[in-house]
Amino acid sequence: MTSSTTCTVAEYLARRLEQLGITHLFGVPGDHLGPFLSTLHETTSVRWVGTPTEGGGGQAADAYARVKSADAEIALGEQGIGAVAVTYSVGAFNLLNAIGGAFAEYVPLIAINAAPSYEQWLNQQAIGLLTSHMSQRPESNLEVYRQVTVDAQAISNPGLAPTQIDSAITACLSHRRPVYLEVMDDVWGAECPAPQGRLTRRERPVTAKKQQMLDRAVEACVELVRQYGNPILWAGEEIDRFRLSDEFEQLVRETRIPFCTTVGAKSVVSEYTPGFSGVYNGKASNPHVAEVFRSAGCRIGLGTWATSKNLGGERSIGSDWAVAAHDGVHVGASYFPDVQLARFLPALRERLVAEFGDGAFDADYFTRAYDEGHAVPDSTHAYLASQTGGPYPESLTYDSLFRHLNAFLEAQTSESAGEPRNPFTVVCDAAFALIGSMNLRMAERASYVAQNSWLSIGYSVGAATGVEIGRSRAGKRAMVFVGDGSFQETCQEMSTHVRMGLRPVVFVLDNEAFYGIEQMLVHPCYYQDGTPRSDGADFYNELHPWRYEKLADVFGSTKHPMHGFAIRRHEELTTLLDRIADPHDAINEGPVVVRVQLERHDYPEALKYKIAENCPPDAGAGSGGSGR
Repeated sequence: MTSSTTCTVAEYLARRLEQLGITHLFGVPGDHLGPFLSTLHETTSVRWVGTPTEGGGGQAADAYARVKSADAEIALGEQGIGAVAVTYSVGAFNLLNAIGGAFAEYVPLIAINAAPSYEQWLNQQAIGLLTSHMSQRPESNLEVYRQVTVDAQAISNPGLAPTQIDSAITACLSHRRPVYLEVMDDVWGAECPAPQGRLTRRERPVTAKKQQMLDRAVEACVELVRQYGNPILWAGEEIDRFRLSDEFEQLVRETRIPFCTTVGAKSVVSEYTPGFSGVYNGKASNPHVAEVFRSAGCRIGLGTWATSKNLGGERSIGSDWAVAAHDGVHVGASYFPDVQLARFLPALRERLVAEFGDGAFDADYFTRAYDEGHAVPDSTHAYLASQTGGPYPESLTYDSLFRHLNAFLEAQTSESAGEPRNPFTVVCDAAFALIGSMNLRMAERASYVAQNSWLSIGYSVGAATGVEIGRSRAGKRAMVFVGDGSFQETCQEMSTHVRMGLRPVVFVLDNEAFYGIEQMLVHPCYYQDGTPRSDGADFYNELHPWRYEKLADVFGSTKHPMHGFAIRRHEELTTLLDRIADPHDAINEGPVVVRVQLERHDYPEALKYKIAENCPPDAGAGSGGSGR
């Protein structure tokens, strides 16, 4: 922080970003943005990461914010916020998808849009002159971004810039969602008052009425447990977004209530924590997890969102349900508004322990369900073991691939200071990749990143940039799972991996150039008997086949290496994983792209329900999950 009482607007914003602990700014440059980037580079330690696309820059910033928010590094003054910068209209509208995803999934981002100068806008109003990237609607960018941010500011007056910048950043910190700063070109170099102090999150005050509402919500939840018994916890996205992992883990350890997570909250605590019973994903769950979850006496969702990927047609409300999310608590038919999860978690823990005693709910729900005649493994340990390792079929399938990778990740896990550690952070895309990966057992907290609500295909490739840069101090590598259609949207983001010396391992799931998830959603009976059907695939789901492994030759060089492989069999995967595990192998000097060749009619076992619900029963159950 300078002792000067004034600075330029560019310096003001640059210093605020640095104060927040932001180490890297992502995006695509342009003439209106250049003055700010020069100032940022000259006056702060924040480094610029240029990406091939604005969308990729936004997705990198999104993942950077997710991992920074989750990591202990925030104790050093970092706020767990990402930032991305683009140029007006042509850049901003390309970025919009990424900011929309961050808004939907509660990811704090600062979107900076460098706009034409104030003089250019006056010319446009007076004589209709349009210069680069302008439209006839001066507020077009601002109005669009107001729909996907909690604060959107257009800065044309340098005297007001500090107030507008601080207001937006404070809103980002407080709401944990994106904000938008549109700065006119001629404002960057203008003087304004220098930053004063640091910006912090503003908490809503606790009133006597809110305390009463909290007490009533907790008592209703305890009464639910008294009435139905055998509770199971369902940890959700808000545990991660609002940094409540410690509080949730303390609840689990003191009460010993078994728990599942949503896909979006996967690895919110270590999945080696006693009581972990898998990922509950509604109808699209592992059938054994779904059976155990439904057979519990009552279900308590904590920070869980009602999304199609979390519920898959199942309900999350009823007389034997409680859900605390979105600043309120549902218990059966009762609703308690304005109850924050951060206060509800410790209050519920204290009340449950006081009412029932320490560890009162210690039980293996798999064993209980098995003893009651449910078709599940006879213990939680047996279930978790079934998701790891062989025997494998000769050729790779979705399910056998992830069991094989589960065994690899388990072998790579070590212990440090009593906590499990793994060198990889899994970054998963939408569709079959997301469904297939949900049964990976993540040893380390916050080691799984995915968009499970917005579901923008191709997100994972740009996100890998943010994950590796955000965790560069810890030396983490991103392990990416992405479908072939998704990868075709964003593959150029791997050039950033090469240029920045990042080392992600990107598995491209190539099911013979086919949008498998779209076929499953629109016409699931195509998959019914595991062989080509006379009615065929829907024509619009056909992709042009690529040799993805050859992109290593496109993006890589002797100076900046990248390696590509194509595999079809488990023995080939074993050989490759042995090389990835060897720190001295040359393939680990840069990114690795792996084309995983799968049969077109294969699909994750968890999606069998789509066929059972939509297709005549006389043609068989389908081939998915045939990986054993």
